[in-house]
Amino acid sequence: MNKMLKIIGTVAIINIVARLFGFLREMVISNQFGTSAAADAIAAAYTIPNFIYLVVGGGLTTAFISVYHSSKTDKALFVRRMFTSVLMSATTITVLAILFAQPLLRLAFKDMSVEQFDMTFSLFMWMMPSTVILVLSTWLSGLLNLNDKFKLSSVAILVYNAAFVIISAPLVAFYGPTAYGIGALLSALLMGLFLFVGVKRSKLYSLKPMLGKSEDVRRVWVIALPILLGGASMQFYAFIQRIAASGMSEGYMSAVNYASKLSNFPQAIMITAVTTVIYPLLSKKQGEGDNESIKKLYKKGLLLLAALIIPATAIAFFFAEPLVRLIFERGNFGPDSTMITTPIFRIFTLSMFFLAANTYVTRFYYAKGNSMLPVIFSLISVLGINILVIYALIDSMGAVAIAYGTVISSAINLVMLMVYARLKWRL
Repeated sequence: MNKMLKIIGTVAIINIVARLFGFLREMVISNQFGTSAAADAIAAAYTIPNFIYLVVGGGLTTAFISVYHSSKTDKALFVRRMFTSVLMSATTITVLAILFAQPLLRLAFKDMSVEQFDMTFSLFMWMMPSTVILVLSTWLSGLLNLNDKFKLSSVAILVYNAAFVIISAPLVAFYGPTAYGIGALLSALLMGLFLFVGVKRSKLYSLKPMLGKSEDVRRVWVIALPILLGGASMQFYAFIQRIAASGMSEGYMSAVNYASKLSNFPQAIMITAVTTVIYPLLSKKQGEGDNESIKKLYKKGLLLLAALIIPATAIAFFFAEPLVRLIFERGNFGPDSTMITTPIFRIFTLSMFFLAANTYVTRFYYAKGNSMLPVIFSLISVLGINILVIYALIDSMGAVAIAYGTVISSAINLVMLMVYARLKWRL
């Protein structure tokens, strides 16, 4: 346990620095564009690439980790075929998204003005190609984690987030909001190169593409498909938040984005650190049939998450306004932007533990081979309860209703996951 805590601590520190750079990007955007049409366009343009990156990259990587330890074929061949499968899938999805960019964006953000849409489209065409690299990078990080190279995979996120800020911010003077599209592409390239070189130098496996049928790759896809659906339903939170905000006055989409990113910051650090270390170990224990160790991991992980996130939630809730003012209020983000963002952020903080715990508990379902039930729970929560709460409250409460939708639906989702896990596996 002490060794595990030390690894988690190291990964957490690297993730804190990486997330700080990621959050610094939001601070710089708020400083340069405030809560304006340009800020809304940046948030909107990144929605689809980020959605694909997290859903496809996360789903395939999670399934790959699940299959890796139980693979009965040569692991070197399995890795090469899986690398090829991920590359081809990410490329196909990205090309289709670029070809159908206009109708895709119009469907997602139909209430945008012509000027906003033009900015969003320009940014999207720069950002979308980075999706191939981001999906591959997620899978490469999973491969490194399976071989206990946790630090290397964590540093890769640091490279990406730091490069994004360093490249984009100065280019705004020359290219305006489009600078963030350029930065997204170049920083993804740097992260992908860093991971590729890291795998090669670690002398783990060859990454030379290899075609051909593989039972293990087929198993990955069978496991991944429900995970992709589950990941998609969870990522629909961001989609729904931005779609709901796009029908409001200018600046509300970016305000919701800032508030959501600020509330996600602490829980994302903690859940990334905990699951990065625990999930490969969990997969191994499940392969060995060690149910007692799995139960201990489940309880220790939840207690650790609660101990880390609940105090952060209390501080963020009671000091919401000074936090928003301290972090964002400078440049084009003035007192009016603080007034818009603060109440949204205050409610979003209440979802921090629920969102982190949902991610954590879901990993145990995947390890147990039950990847469909979390999808059903997520669909009920995100596309059902979340939307009902938002549209029941939005006329009377405005943008705050978007945050309430996340809190209530994520809490209900966690209850469903924990009750079933208790009844089925005695966790």
